[in-house]
Amino acid sequence: MEEGSKKYIPGYLRERYQLLGTVTFAALFSVVFLLVSIPFSNNAWFRLGNSTFFGFTALFALLSLFILIVSKVVMYKTRSMPMSYWGYSAWCLSEIVLISVLYTVFTVTIAQPEDQNGVAIFLHSLIYSFICLGIPTIIAGMFFTIIDQNRTIRLMNMQDVVTEESTDETATEQKFTLFDNNGVLKLSVSSANLYYVESDDNYIKVWYSDNKGELQTYMLRCRLKTVEESFAGSDLIRCHRKFIVNMQKVKVLQKVGATYEITLDNEAIAPIPVTKTYIESVLKVFREKE
Repeated sequence: MEEGSKKYIPGYLRERYQLLGTVTFAALFSVVFLLVSIPFSNNAWFRLGNSTFFGFTALFALLSLFILIVSKVVMYKTRSMPMSYWGYSAWCLSEIVLISVLYTVFTVTIAQPEDQNGVAIFLHSLIYSFICLGIPTIIAGMFFTIIDQNRTIRLMNMQDVVTEESTDETATEQKFTLFDNNGVLKLSVSSANLYYVESDDNYIKVWYSDNKGELQTYMLRCRLKTVEESFAGSDLIRCHRKFIVNMQKVKVLQKVGATYEITLDNEAIAPIPVTKTYIESVLKVFREKE
């Protein structure tokens, strides 16, 4: 997702199943990595079996998992607010730093190494934490991106076709055609019937009128940015982070306070806001139509 010059992470990276999968994968990956790396670490105090250190090992693991879960829960709860790639990276890095600090406290308190100070232990644990958390997060992100691409509806077809109602064989109109990744037709709407497209998390709602003139909506899994890019140069114009409108159906554009609103030629549709980010592109279309 993109707004202005900022780039935001796709919403699916903050969905429940993705965050749960990332935490689970990171936990399993960390256990395997630590078991393999313990013999080669000069300050590892992790122990398995019947020992005092095993209790501390279990406590550290539980606290680390708790930090990770709380962090992902907060990320999920705040998913309605856009997050940039830099913000997402900083968030994940803060998890690594917190767990590194926790490990440093445990090491200084429990193992009490004489040959290393707290800073050296922290830097050492920072590397281990990045491997245990950073790599699984990257891999999980790539995996869920592939999954999302396979599930996302691609809007790649805008064409001029002869209308069935027209008596003039040369008369044509634009049709906006929605296909899935297998090339299966999902929805085809003429520009004369399409009102606007609304974003709903990782889905979109296509608002259009049927052959009886009644307002209908069709929901499918897709990002609004895909619609914007696929139908660039058409009458579909982005006016808000959540809305794309068909400029053919715009009845009134008026200023309301510091912002603008678009009224479509259907009384059942509430006015649609226009944000400062997109007002120039909307006004440009109006000027071209004059």
